Amino acid sequence: MKNTKDAKTLILEALKTKACLKQSIFKKTIEIFHLFKIEAEKLTFELKTEMNKIDKDISVDFIDKGDHEFHIIFGGDILVFYMHTNVFHFDKNHPIWNSSYVKEDELRTYCGMINVYNFLADSFRYNRINDIGYLVARFFVNNDLHYFVEGKRQLGFLYNDFINEVINNSKIRKIIESAILYSMDFDLLTPNYDTMKEVSVNDITEATNAMSIKTGKRLGFKFHADNDNIE
Repeated sequence: MKNTKDAKTLILEALKTKACLKQSIFKKTIEIFHLFKIEAEKLTFELKTEMNKIDKDISVDFIDKGDHEFHIIFGGDILVFYMHTNVFHFDKNHPIWNSSYVKEDELRTYCGMINVYNFLADSFRYNRINDIGYLVARFFVNNDLHYFVEGKRQLGFLYNDFINEVINNSKIRKIIESAILYSMDFDLLTPNYDTMKEVSVNDITEATNAMSIKTGKRLGFKFHADNDNIE
């Protein structure tokens, strides 16, 4: 009976610490994601207003897809912002464990996550379900609203001060702008000839309806192995 009581106590302690913490982080991540939406909508309105003076045919739009997703369309690109509904921890090899901030309290490593993906706008416009999107950045925020971003170029080194940086509207705006600039900095590459030299009748038939032959800026792209040099 004593062992049962001890186990029950341990379970309650775990619920009071980790479960309550994760619930708090989830709620705060929802709030932060809402701020991302606000800043994204404001930015797209400003860009659209300016672009209408130059070329009204260039698309700049904000699309709200629900509580956990929104899209930004700019020219031939679209950024998909997706908030994961789970709270994440980091393995011991992650650089986050090297900071004094985390060593003081390991619970600070629990974070909500927002992923940012880059697609071709035509992939959604023509419902090309086989097209590929690429991970541009992963935004992490903990219960203290300290944050950092995993990403390429400016996304990877401008927003990685987890110890000191606390998220706010102006920083969210800069992250969104950096994601757009990075996505615009590389263009659609022609797929390797050998990968496209054979095509089925079904592929062509579907292509006329949904453009289903796979298209992406970088076929075979892998986020962790991406080279910062655009060739």
